[in-house]
Amino acid sequence: MHVFIAALHRPVKPTGVCRHAANLARALAEQSEVTKVSLIIGSWQQHYFETAFSLDSDKIKLVVVNIKNSSLVRNIWFLSGLPKLANQLNCDLVHLSFPFPFLRTQFKAPVVTTIHDLYPYECPKNFGFPQVWFNQLFLNQAISNSQGLPCVSQVTADKLREYFPNLRPDQLVKVIYNYVDFENLETTNPKAIKENSKFLLSVAQHRQNKNLDLLIEAYAQLRLNGQIELDYQLIIVGTKGPETEKLKNLIANLNLSTSVKFLSAINDSELSWLYQNCQLFAIPSSTEGFCLPLAEALHFSDRIVCSDIPIFREIASANCVYFSLSGNALDNLSQALIQALDQHNFPVQDAGKRFDKYTIAQQYLNLYQLLM
Repeated sequence: MHVFIAALHRPVKPTGVCRHAANLARALAEQSEVTKVSLIIGSWQQHYFETAFSLDSDKIKLVVVNIKNSSLVRNIWFLSGLPKLANQLNCDLVHLSFPFPFLRTQFKAPVVTTIHDLYPYECPKNFGFPQVWFNQLFLNQAISNSQGLPCVSQVTADKLREYFPNLRPDQLVKVIYNYVDFENLETTNPKAIKENSKFLLSVAQHRQNKNLDLLIEAYAQLRLNGQIELDYQLIIVGTKGPETEKLKNLIANLNLSTSVKFLSAINDSELSWLYQNCQLFAIPSSTEGFCLPLAEALHFSDRIVCSDIPIFREIASANCVYFSLSGNALDNLSQALIQALDQHNFPVQDAGKRFDKYTIAQQYLNLYQLLM
């Protein structure tokens, strides 16, 4: 089986969607049923796909598309260049790593699209107006044209059916989790972080639903009240977004410029080191489709504080200190951070087979075979 994975995406630094595409390619390449994986990226993505992810399988072929990185050019290419390339490569199945506009009739092979979330409907402020109207249009178009719709969580699958109640009977909706894989990695600390540093960690894009401002304010409150050592840093890993300037201004106003660090474009070895060496992992989101960083923190048995929302209960069960976003969310989060830091015998967490690479690959292959 030759699987064509479309991962051409705007960001010039790795994001969760990029990681999903790379992980999918790696998992499929290890299966005997798969003979080749063509991973389609933009020229501006080539460096980080080659350096940030371990794509060393002989079955994986990076196909670099040299077009201008603009919304108009990318969307035109999705509509015309993408099906032409897929047909030229004679693939057996096309997997879109995230929703974007395409014309089903232009493809010879079946097309599936990973649904990560329904943010254009749930969190329109993430995109701004009128941009969100285009995001909703593209999501509608991708969903209506896809034969398979793997959703990264049950919460996402439920949201899909809520916002799209008229899916066709022949469209296969399956819950397939993202997987966690840090095998055979030599960990190394990011250059900006000293080896003996003490720090709290969060991994999230700078978007409104991530509530990073709430985390920064809680961290500042703990420092002000003497409830956390002053040499504890807060490290936030994630690409820039609509909230970046707001977060920077907040940090400056709280006089935390030397204590809060933003990191991006780090590789798996560095990310693994951060998970292994943090005193605590925190994720205070108001909504998520899956949240791979939470699954990764579980993998490393970190102390974890997260907001009490359905998706986090689905992923982490009882393995976190949860806090409510209702009422005084700032105090709720601050108290949860203190509680987690005070737990000396934090339970060892086991993500189990739900986030196992082989299990996830088999679930995708089962979906593919139903469509071929």
